[in-house]
Amino acid sequence: MTRETVIVIDFGGQYNQLVARRVRECNVYCEIYSYKTDIEKIKAMKPKGIILTGGPNSCYEEGAPTYTRELFELGIPVLGLCYGAQLMQHILGGKVERADVREYGKTEVFVDTNSQLFTGVSPSTICWMSHFDYISKIGPGFSICAYTADCPVAAAEDPARKLYGIQFHPEVLHTVEGKTMLSNFVLNICGCAGDWRMDSFVEQSIKAIREKVGNGKVLCALSGGVDSSVAAVLLAKAVGNQLTCVFVDHGLLRKNEGDEVEAIFGPAGDYDLNFVRANVQERFYEKLAGVTEPEAKRKIIGEEFIRVFEEEAKKIGAVDFLVQGTIYPDVVESGVGGESVVIKSHHNVGGLPDYVDFKEIIEPLRDLFKDEVRQAGLELGIPEYLVFRQPFPGPGLGVRIVGEVTADKVRIVQDADAIYREEIAKCGMDKTIGQYFAALTNMRSVGVMGDERTYDYAVALRAVNTIDFMTAEAADIPFEVLQTVMSRIINEVKGVNRVFYDLTSKPPGTIELE
Repeated sequence: MTRETVIVIDFGGQYNQLVARRVRECNVYCEIYSYKTDIEKIKAMKPKGIILTGGPNSCYEEGAPTYTRELFELGIPVLGLCYGAQLMQHILGGKVERADVREYGKTEVFVDTNSQLFTGVSPSTICWMSHFDYISKIGPGFSICAYTADCPVAAAEDPARKLYGIQFHPEVLHTVEGKTMLSNFVLNICGCAGDWRMDSFVEQSIKAIREKVGNGKVLCALSGGVDSSVAAVLLAKAVGNQLTCVFVDHGLLRKNEGDEVEAIFGPAGDYDLNFVRANVQERFYEKLAGVTEPEAKRKIIGEEFIRVFEEEAKKIGAVDFLVQGTIYPDVVESGVGGESVVIKSHHNVGGLPDYVDFKEIIEPLRDLFKDEVRQAGLELGIPEYLVFRQPFPGPGLGVRIVGEVTADKVRIVQDADAIYREEIAKCGMDKTIGQYFAALTNMRSVGVMGDERTYDYAVALRAVNTIDFMTAEAADIPFEVLQTVMSRIINEVKGVNRVFYDLTSKPPGTIELE
C-alpha cells in the first residue's frame, strides 16, 4: 500500500510501541525500526518524519546505541525523545552529561509557545520525565524552547533543519498535553495529511488480498478471538469461497468457547464460511506434558497449530495461503523490527517453526494495534458484541496456567474464569474493564475446608484498564465483588483453596501471566 509514513527508530526504550500508537492516533501510519537499520533502507521508505525513542543507555559512553549523522541531513523532520534528544545533541555538536539531580515522574515544564512544536500548549505544562543524563550544551543552530527547574534544556529545536528534541516523554498519558505536541510534529512540521483511516485500510486491504491470492485457495487460522475473526471476515469479503476457516480446538479455550465459536462461524452461524473444527485437545496436552518454561510452551503451541493447519489443508486439497490474525504488538513484542528485547514469542510470530508448508502466510492485520483491529471489524460490519469481546491469547490457557499444563488444571482455570466473568458482568463492569480473566498459579498451600486439611492451588484474578494494551493499570474492582468471586471459586471449583488479586501494572508486568 502506498501511504505516508512516520518512522520510529528504536533505541531500546520501553515506550517504543506507545510512540507509534500515538502517531497513529493522529491518523498517520507509523512503523518501528531498530537503530541498526541501514540509512539506505530508511531513505528508500521516504518517510515524512522520523522519531528517535528513549533508551536506557548514556549516549556518550563507548558502545552506546547511535546512528549516522546523515540521518539529520536528509531534510526529513526528526524528533528526538529523551535518549533520542540527547543523541541528537551529542552527534550535532552539543554536550550530554550525568545530571546532579535525576528527574523522574510528573514535572512542571515551561515551554516557548512560539515554537511550532508547542503550538496550542500551555506555557506551563505537566510532563513525564525519566532521565539520569541531561543536555548541558546545545549544538550549533539549536535554541532552547523548554526548561524545568532542574533541567535547563527540556526541549531544543533547529527549525531551519527541522530538528527537534524533547527531554521528556510526550507519548505517555502522564504528559498532559503530549498528544498535542506529537500532533504538532506529525501534522504541522512533517506536513502529514492524516489520512490513515480504517475505512480506507479495509478497502485497500481487500483489493490487495484479491490481487495476491488470484485463484488460489486460502486457509484461515480462526480462533474465535477478535483478531482472527476480523481477519476471517476480511478474507471472506476478498476471496469468498476460496477461503476455508479452520478452528483448532486445542483444549486451551475458555469454558464452552469451542461450541460458541462453532455456533457463530459454523454452518448455522451468521457468516457464509467454509468452516472446519479440529478437535485436537489430547494431542496438545501430550505435547505440553512436563513443559513448564513459558517460551517453550508458546513455541510448542505455535508449531502444533501450524501442523494441524497443514494436515487440514491436505484434506481440503492444494492450499496456497495461510491467513493469521497477527497484529502489530505481537510483532514488536516478539522482537521483530524494533530494538527492544523479546518480551514473549507470540505463537503466530516468534513461535512459528522454521518450515511452514504453505506458499505464503497472509497477515492482513499485521500493521494494526488492537483498537485499530476493532475499528476495522466495525467497518467490515462485524457485530459489536464480537468486536469488543474480551481479548484472548493465541496460546490460550497455556499461558494462563503457570507451570505444566494438564487437563485438570485447564478445568480449574475454565471454571474459575467463568465464575469471575459472570460476577464482573453482574456488577456491570464488563464493559468498562479493558481485560479481565482468572489464571492458575503454580503455588499450592495449606488450607482448611469442612474441618479438613487441604493442599490445593491458588487462583490469580487479573483485571486491567488500558487504552492501547501497551500500558495498563490494575482495575479498581469493589472489594465486595472480589469477595463474592473468591467465595464462589473456593466453594465451586475443586482443587482451589486460595484466590489472589493481581495489582501489577504493565510495565513492569505484562497483561498475561506468561
